[in-house]
Amino acid sequence: MKYLYLIPARGGSKGIPGKNIRPLGGIPLIAHSIRHALESGADPADVVVTTDSEEIADVARQYGADVPFMRPAELAGDTSSSRSAILHALDTLASMGRNYDAVVLLQPTSPLRRASDISRAVKAFEEAASEGRRPGMAVSVSEARTNPYYSAFETDADGFLHISKGDGRYTRRQDAPPVWEFNGAVYVIDPEALRESEISRIRRIIPVEMDSARSLDLDTLADWERAEQHFSSPVC
Repeated sequence: MKYLYLIPARGGSKGIPGKNIRPLGGIPLIAHSIRHALESGADPADVVVTTDSEEIADVARQYGADVPFMRPAELAGDTSSSRSAILHALDTLASMGRNYDAVVLLQPTSPLRRASDISRAVKAFEEAASEGRRPGMAVSVSEARTNPYYSAFETDADGFLHISKGDGRYTRRQDAPPVWEFNGAVYVIDPEALRESEISRIRRIIPVEMDSARSLDLDTLADWERAEQHFSSPVC
């Protein structure tokens, strides 16, 4: 299978201004995702950054990514979806004669992922496909911080809390069924499934567990400080 390793990086960012090229651990944030893709074995020609910013494009090229087109402004606003950016990239590349069987989406805001996380997700996707299960997506997940069988509650018609899922018989978290949440680090997506629905509604999803300690999605300056602590730690 031929994979497009796509890194979306628009110029505007309100939570952390200029975050995609802001230095983290000694290199621009976007460079971490480029390195992860290359270290996982991706062909440099297939590591593509989609951006509306010439400055981000220049930095991406310096670290080995391809930027064969610029993303239109209407697909790079605060309300623009990742899906629209991915489909635009696939269609634009196809018009250049570059076609792909699947997309490996790597968001720059997950700098603590590793190349091995990408490789495991690609392997899980391929294994499911070879077994005839036709996955819509393989995605990195971490164990959810709140478990609906144990620590998540809803209110009933009288305003009283009751356990969100199940009969409330679990008295220890470790006994409750594990539940997962997307951590935003790696998505391996079937383009056909993406054309049918938004990423969050794709069906036939293969989970690929990732360490919760590395499941950091940069959104605020507090998140950035946590990431800086990780890269400054001698055990990194």
